[in-house]
Amino acid sequence: MFGKVLGALLALGLLAGCSSSDTETTARTSGGTGASTGGTGQGTGGVFGATGDTVYFDTDRAVLRDDARVTLDGQADYLNRNKTVNVSIAGNCDERGTSEYNIALGGRRAYAAASYLAAKGISATRIATVSYGKDRPTAPGSTEDAWAKNRSAITSVR
Repeated sequence: MFGKVLGALLALGLLAGCSSSDTETTARTSGGTGASTGGTGQGTGGVFGATGDTVYFDTDRAVLRDDARVTLDGQADYLNRNKTVNVSIAGNCDERGTSEYNIALGGRRAYAAASYLAAKGISATRIATVSYGKDRPTAPGSTEDAWAKNRSAITSVR
């Protein structure tokens, strides 16, 4: 039952994000502020330490890679030990594609990370998601390296 409710809430949030023209579209699970991230964008640091705050995705994909699962496992461990900590997960894209496409893809990336944490026992009420699409790059430039760094979901404490 809980999984169905979580899935429905996240799906509604993603649909809301797809229909908005606002570049800071919030697609939340229940609760949360949709605040901007405080992540480093480098995959390490923040409250998650060596685990990292960032997971990366392949081009035009929102499927979690094995390295992303390792990072999210570390985040889940931290969150299971710190039951009062809430997080925001920001989905990002590289600069290619339309704004609308990238807002939707960023939302799917944030949802993938949030769903994984929820499956690891983190309450959906502790996780907010937001999609910044291509509007808040963490790595400047129009190179393969920059694009790879910008295809991400960054988890931050809110």
